[in-house]
Amino acid sequence: MESAKETIAFVREFYDTKGFIPLHEPRFRGNERKYLMETIDSTFVSSVGAYVDKFEVMMQGLTSTKRAVAVVNGTAGIQVSLRLVGVQPGDEVLTQALTFVATANAIAYNQASPVFLDVDRDTMGLSPTAVADFLEEFGVIRDGICFNKMTGKRISACLPMHTFGFPVRIDQLSEICEKWCIPVVEDAAESLGSLYKGKPTGSFGKLGVFSFNGNKIVTSGGGGAIVSNNLDYGEKAKYLTTTAKKPHTYEYVHDELGYNYRMPNLNAALACAQLESLDKFIEAKRKLAENYQEFFKNSDVQFRTEAKEAEANYWLMCVQLNDRKERDAFLKYTNEAKVMTRPIWKLMYKLPMYENCLRDHQKNAEFLEDRIVNIPSSVK
Repeated sequence: MESAKETIAFVREFYDTKGFIPLHEPRFRGNERKYLMETIDSTFVSSVGAYVDKFEVMMQGLTSTKRAVAVVNGTAGIQVSLRLVGVQPGDEVLTQALTFVATANAIAYNQASPVFLDVDRDTMGLSPTAVADFLEEFGVIRDGICFNKMTGKRISACLPMHTFGFPVRIDQLSEICEKWCIPVVEDAAESLGSLYKGKPTGSFGKLGVFSFNGNKIVTSGGGGAIVSNNLDYGEKAKYLTTTAKKPHTYEYVHDELGYNYRMPNLNAALACAQLESLDKFIEAKRKLAENYQEFFKNSDVQFRTEAKEAEANYWLMCVQLNDRKERDAFLKYTNEAKVMTRPIWKLMYKLPMYENCLRDHQKNAEFLEDRIVNIPSSVK
């Protein structure tokens, strides 16, 4: 396959290696070792420590929000955030089928059901048009609460995901959902540093959630963060994720069901050092994206770029093939050559645990599922 062969050559030249090239790997070039050793020397390696506090303050600054809460991972952060906006067992949550499984799982952990609506082709994220069309057909507001008039269930949240760091049209989604009395929680797991109309992702919804998994643009090994401009949500998130423990000098007092979802100080130390390099990482990624765009400009393979009014972090870069047959051939050829590529996720309603969930036509999602491939995206 000529396009795959040329891509392999370009990638190998860029990374200057004949060995295996991963999809995305972390870079530790700053204060990581120093901060980790300071944490070990302090003996505060668990869920309390100076770096947890510092990480939360750094995240508030980076996301232009009033409160950030360090958590064990992004999935846990979404689960708690949905609970905070009122998602209850038996409810429905509007989201996208073209996403990583954690998005849907976080809904299910609250014993609610995802409703899968289509994405926009350019953003690969939840489509405002799809959400508006669904609500016009099935939504009804009673006493300030939105219900699905077909199922009778409450629609208690909307959960868009910024795919690969490309921002969705979050302002339009927020406006539509406000009209229908539906709170928005942003799955911003992949989009740290991305901007929409000059404003950080994660800061548009009632709450936003980020991931610091080992494959993200910056990593804490494992970890996440909940952010919000609502201080009450922030304080409640901190409380619930620290086992719902009431402050006391020595007694253990827990007055509701909470979670042990705390980020250890050891992980926070790594995260703080990584956050210090975020601007450099984004600059390098955007330069790589420019190189890819130039390389693919005369190819029948389309390099995917940010939509108008968005500034992506280009966490995972991707190309669009002409059809599934070409996609599969490209994947096979590159992986056999030890250049790691991956297809976009299988649509959620094609997984056994979500096959009976409500969904719309999914025209754009199915188009993208057949064609999108992630290509090596590491910072050099």
